[in-house]
Amino acid sequence: MKKNIITSKKLPANLATYMTLFLIIGAASIGIGCVDKETQAVSESILVKGSDTVLPLAQAESETFMMANTDKSVTVIGGGSGVGIAALIDGEVDIAMASREMKPSEIENARSNGIDPVEHTVCWDGIAVAVNPENTVSTLTLSQVRGIYNGSITNWEEVGGTDLKIVAISRDSSSGTYEYFKENVLEGEEYRPDALIQSATGAIVLEVSQNKNAVGYIGIAYLDESVKAISLNSDGTYVLPSAETVKTGAYPLARPLYFYTNGEPTGLAKTFLDYVLGPDGQGIVSEIGYIPV
Repeated sequence: MKKNIITSKKLPANLATYMTLFLIIGAASIGIGCVDKETQAVSESILVKGSDTVLPLAQAESETFMMANTDKSVTVIGGGSGVGIAALIDGEVDIAMASREMKPSEIENARSNGIDPVEHTVCWDGIAVAVNPENTVSTLTLSQVRGIYNGSITNWEEVGGTDLKIVAISRDSSSGTYEYFKENVLEGEEYRPDALIQSATGAIVLEVSQNKNAVGYIGIAYLDESVKAISLNSDGTYVLPSAETVKTGAYPLARPLYFYTNGEPTGLAKTFLDYVLGPDGQGIVSEIGYIPV
């Protein structure tokens, strides 16, 4: 598997700005992809699909890329890492977004379909454990988080909070974040059977922001004022998730985020990937809230 490394510099932007931009020109992949005949016709187009964690980054990258390349179209769709990888295996996408590595069984299935998956690390991410801002709990050990999600801890009072039943929110099983959390926090144990399953990270943020009993896990780029990040114990020290603590290794829940292509990318897929890994693209990584590679 090939992994790419490149240095970065910052651009003056942030996640809210890019998400607002995406909403304003939300049909950009269609609007730009179907340029008026009196202007310039699209010469190339690609489809990017997969991880909801990578989604806000890919959206921001595609919008700025298409503004500079008005004859190119990059359509970005979420749905989860498993969905994107399955689409790559079936030859339906040019790039699959993933917040986990492809499994050996997936690679085998891909190769049996004539697909040769090549992995590209586009940035790093931290997994934040988030609660409602009214929740008095601000710190947890990884053991306590494990107990909350395996069901052995059911009340906030058990971890220093008030006497309220815990509402644990999880991504669905197609999510790479779901699998990362299961492996690194639950250590292979099953999620509690009453966990509230959400199909998108944004839905977890919304639920936690509206339910003072709730807790969820999200990529750090999704953190905003509507939720409160928990400091996690790492080597005896409680550490908040941030780009800096992920970069230094102080925060315990960190992982790379990937693009997968069929073989070494060519054409527009290569041009777009080179943009994402270049100075401007890695600047966007920083401003979205992830960590450049």
